[in-house]
Amino acid sequence: MSGIFNSAVAAGSFGLGAADDGFASIGGTGAASAATGAPFAGMLQTMVQQTSALDQQASQAVTGVLNGQGVDIHDAMIATQKADMAFQLALEVRNKAVGAYQQMMGMQF
Repeated sequence: MSGIFNSAVAAGSFGLGAADDGFASIGGTGAASAATGAPFAGMLQTMVQQTSALDQQASQAVTGVLNGQGVDIHDAMIATQKADMAFQLALEVRNKAVGAYQQMMGMQF
């Protein structure tokens, strides 16, 4: 296995080490920051940054496949699926937060 995607995973750029696939750290970040008392906004910002990083890696992997730079197609597909799932997770968290906000705004005191 070679290419841009593999070097990013080997470098451990997602926070949990070289064995991390990048996707688990998105969900795990919230639990870690909740235990340390970090604000919810910080967790959301971290999640958005990690989602963006996964998207950039997927884009680089696809570009590598298209340009013939030695990136395997299955590596590009895996990177694309990870980016898609991370985006879907971020979207659902956003939807839940908006729903909670709307519910609170509808309460009468």
